[in-house]
Amino acid sequence: MANSPEMRASDADRDRVAAILREHTAQGRITMDEFNERLESLYRSKTYGELAKLTADLPDVDLRNRPAKVRPAAAPDNRMHPGMRAAWGAWATASGINWVIWLIVSITSGDLVYPWPLWVMGPWGLILLISTVFGNHRPRHQ
Repeated sequence: MANSPEMRASDADRDRVAAILREHTAQGRITMDEFNERLESLYRSKTYGELAKLTADLPDVDLRNRPAKVRPAAAPDNRMHPGMRAAWGAWATASGINWVIWLIVSITSGDLVYPWPLWVMGPWGLILLISTVFGNHRPRHQ
């Protein structure tokens, strides 16, 4: 049985019309101001006839068969493994602390002290560099 314009509309009917109005707003057929005005009228509407007036000047939209959104092809994941990032972060933090200590000692002694932080940074950094370049540290996707 076809819906007569005098029949009372349900909340589901109003929600369906609201979705249609949102779609037309997204497609640029109506402005945000028009959308807000129509939405206010929509939730005051009681009959199918009043609902039909809100979309009378708009083309039909089938919300069930909307075109799927096209997703761009996923770029290969070249990010570093979180554990490797943490290792580099620990190396940088330790190196920075050692250089600050070296600087404080050099300033307070009045003479440049031997740059001993290089002995902390060098071997550890070399091992991390080799692990980063030659290791397989991509995150596992389970």
